[in-house]
Amino acid sequence: MKQQPNPYAALAPQLAGTRFSRIRYRAETESTNRDASALLGEPGSGGITIVAGYQSAGAGRKGRAWLAPPESALLFTTILPEPLPSAALWLVPFWSACVVQSALAEFGIATCAQWPNDLLLDGRKLAGMLALSRVAGERAYVGCGIGINLARYPNAEREVSPPPAFCDDMRPLKAPELLAAILQRADALLGAFERPAALLRQWEAIAEIPGKRYRLLPEGASEPFEARALGLETGGALRVERSDGSIVVVGLGDARALR
Repeated sequence: MKQQPNPYAALAPQLAGTRFSRIRYRAETESTNRDASALLGEPGSGGITIVAGYQSAGAGRKGRAWLAPPESALLFTTILPEPLPSAALWLVPFWSACVVQSALAEFGIATCAQWPNDLLLDGRKLAGMLALSRVAGERAYVGCGIGINLARYPNAEREVSPPPAFCDDMRPLKAPELLAAILQRADALLGAFERPAALLRQWEAIAEIPGKRYRLLPEGASEPFEARALGLETGGALRVERSDGSIVVVGLGDARALR
């Protein structure tokens, strides 16, 4: 089979000197997260990014399918250069959201974070983040799986529910230029893991919290409830005020946000 050209090869000069300069391209793979999982903790794997033109078995939070025709999305997994303390794993999707949000803003695409791991454009999902890890005692080797819708394709409104957003709703973007911006921002923001309180406040700012309205569907429930987000708790739970005035804390695995 003829080898596909690597559209990311030209990024090497832009990323030289960062801790995310090594990119492995797959024209097609089942999942970049699966590919990265096999490398976590292996010597020399830190800082590698695996990016795919197409994923045949892409998945989001709790195994939900991520649908993206070839070349319609930027799909990649980045392995953090160094392990994190295991107790800090919950920070990864919030850090990832801050990284991607700031990179998109460089191109004039203003997004809002939605708890726990999405970025929205005009109320529609533009990007999703998923953390993967290999825990070895008090250390965790971490990968950040990220999918960003780039180019609207035919029938997108009918095939994906609720309908997603795409970068080209605002402006055309090439996957390599966006990936370069994201990896540069990742390098600049790596130190945020050492300042978790500041990272929480940064995420709250891009999530428009306090004040953002949510519809939350508890696990196992048939009906969602309305609430106003008050803040992010240590551990990743969302503190909200329900319509009856009661304050509840919603854990990461306890509910999902509806759009």
